Amino acid sequence: MPILARMWMPARPRGAPVDETPRLMVPLVLDPVRVRIGLAGGGPLLARRLAWLRDGGGDPAVYAPAPDAELEALAGPALRRRLPDPAETAALQVLWVAGLAEPEAERLAAQARALGVLVNVEDVMPLCDFHTPSVVRRGSLLLTVSTGGKSPGLAAKLRRYLEALFPAEWTERVEQSARARRGWRAEGLDGRTTAELTGAMARDRGWLP
Repeated sequence: MPILARMWMPARPRGAPVDETPRLMVPLVLDPVRVRIGLAGGGPLLARRLAWLRDGGGDPAVYAPAPDAELEALAGPALRRRLPDPAETAALQVLWVAGLAEPEAERLAAQARALGVLVNVEDVMPLCDFHTPSVVRRGSLLLTVSTGGKSPGLAAKLRRYLEALFPAEWTERVEQSARARRGWRAEGLDGRTTAELTGAMARDRGWLP
């Protein structure tokens, strides 16, 4: 599960201008099985995020005061029909928020930050400690695109380009590469030699231009 994180900053006071100071994002790839993740809010964005995390093997707690039928069916027993209280928030490491009115989202984001929890409020950049990139998944191969939240439409277009550039057969190509690497390491070859052989394998099989 990829995220792009930045240094924590306090929430923007209501009515204050948006801080457009350029920042470089730092990419991280999280294991949703090990990381304690929560989702709060409702609507299609939250359902999409839940499906995305489930695809990565996660089973996050879902806090939704008024879930629609889609989210209710998808969440199943993980659903809590309310927002998290401070103790529940403190038990998390990462919190995604979507589908809440701005005052409620600001309150929940502030609560999470005060407890040391990374928070993302979908489509509200000043309330985000991290952004979620567009993703192309081919088995174990994970390709991501991000504009730091500045142009989600462009990120989506680039994702579609990568989907065409890396078709479904890349799932098996990664597995072939992994099997070959295990064999080379079992023979006692070092990491540098293994990397060179991997590159030669990709070139000789025409995987890359």
